[in-house]
Parts: sequence; structure tokens; C-alpha cells
Amino acid sequence: MVELTSLSPSRANDFIQCPLKFRFRSIDKLPEPPSQAAFRGTVVHSVLEKLFTAPAAERTAELAQTMLMPAWEELVEKDPDVLEIFGEESEKETFFTSARRLIDSYFVLEYPEHLEPEETEKFVRTTLDNGLELRGFIDRVDVAPGGERRLVDYKTGKQPKPQYGREAKFQMGFYALVVYRLSGELVHTLQLMYLGSRSVLKSHPTMAEVEQTQFEIDAIWKDIIASAETDRWRPKKSPLCNWCTFRTLCPAWGNTAPPTPEITKIVGA
Repeated sequence: MVELTSLSPSRANDFIQCPLKFRFRSIDKLPEPPSQAAFRGTVVHSVLEKLFTAPAAERTAELAQTMLMPAWEELVEKDPDVLEIFGEESEKETFFTSARRLIDSYFVLEYPEHLEPEETEKFVRTTLDNGLELRGFIDRVDVAPGGERRLVDYKTGKQPKPQYGREAKFQMGFYALVVYRLSGELVHTLQLMYLGSRSVLKSHPTMAEVEQTQFEIDAIWKDIIASAETDRWRPKKSPLCNWCTFRTLCPAWGNTAPPTPEITKIVGA
């Protein structure tokens, strides 16, 4: 039995990309094998989070590199099965080489010794009028001396072309909305840091954009409710299907999806 009571930016993006993918992840909660790319992102995020626990003057690229192996060991200890994604020892070497490169890329984009974040890996949540809880983790929150707030998100991939950047833009707008509802303040800057391409994308949200994001979330949730009430989770074919772990269960590819688990509660329905 499943309850639909909350939404994160990643799950909202799942539904936009493919309603059936949303169902498999949020309702069926089917296990997904880890990937080297996803695990590398987790390790690098861990290093950058721990970097800001050091005194400002010590936040160097050299220190960050020494944090890589401990971050790896800590994550492997939590989930030893992740080692199964490495077929040969040479794959680990390639993994660490690319992770080190991403860490070095961060220092090309920013001077962490000049920053004192308010918080890293900040969990935020708020409840809309219809009872839907919005929730998620913000990689870093900075507050300027004048009180202006900046939300920062690290991406270990390359900056996509504008026509493919909707997901990241929606994610940051989602967080700006949550922070506004929690504090009553409009975030000054949203900053995406693409370590893979050593580029930074900044925006300054307006009140109209925050309201538009809430309108989009309301529309997405109404579509999720409609799918749940009719048990119609339409698969949506796209090039991304080539990387989807649920393809063997997808009717769009000639396969059969398992029955939908019982949904006992849907807020806003």
C-alpha cells in the first residue's frame, strides 16, 4: 500500500519525462541498479560538502583531493553492493581519475576560501494549501553580508544545450518556491555549477517566476492524481529510454508492466 503525499523536483521531473517511470519509482518503488556516473556524482558531492567543514583558509584543491578516498570508503561501507558496478579493477582507476578531474573543476569555478555557507545539503520542505508536501535537498545555501540568499547546485555532468536544460531549471525554481514559502523572502540567485564543462549558470528569480513554478507543480500534481485515479500511467518514448532501467517492463517497448500497487491516500484528490 502506497500514499501519494509528497513531491520532490526529481520525482516531478520523472512524471514530466514519463508517467510510467514516475509510477515505477514512486509507487512500485522498484529497485534500480546503481551506475558509475550516479555513484561518481554522489562521491564528488560528498567531497564538496565535507570541504566546507574545514577552516576557510584550508579549503584547497589539495585538501579536497585527500577527501576523495575517505568519501568513497564511507559510501561503500554504507552500501557494499555498489562495488558490483565495477567489472574490472581498471574501471575503478578510470572512476577515480574522472572524480579527481571533477573536483579540480570546482576550484576553477569558485574560491571556497572566500565563502562561508549557511548550510550544505540542506533539507527543505513545505506544505501547499492542498496538503501536498514539497521536499528536497539543496546542495548549498549562501547568504551575503547584505542578507541576499543564493542556492547552489552541483552538477557533475556537462551543461546541456538550452533546449535540454528544463529539468535543472525546474529543480532550482522548485527550491526557490520552497524557500519563499518557508521564509517569505525571494531568493536572490540560483546557481548551477556544471563541473563536467566547467561552467556556471546563474539566474535571479522574480516573483512571477516563483508563482509560475507553483502553477506548474499544481498542474503536475493534478495529472498525477488523474493517473492514479484511472490507473493509467502513460509511457512516453524518447531517446532517454535507452538508459532507462525499467525498459524491460515498459509496454511502449512490447513488454508488460506489473499491476500497480494499491494507493491508499492521495492528497488533494
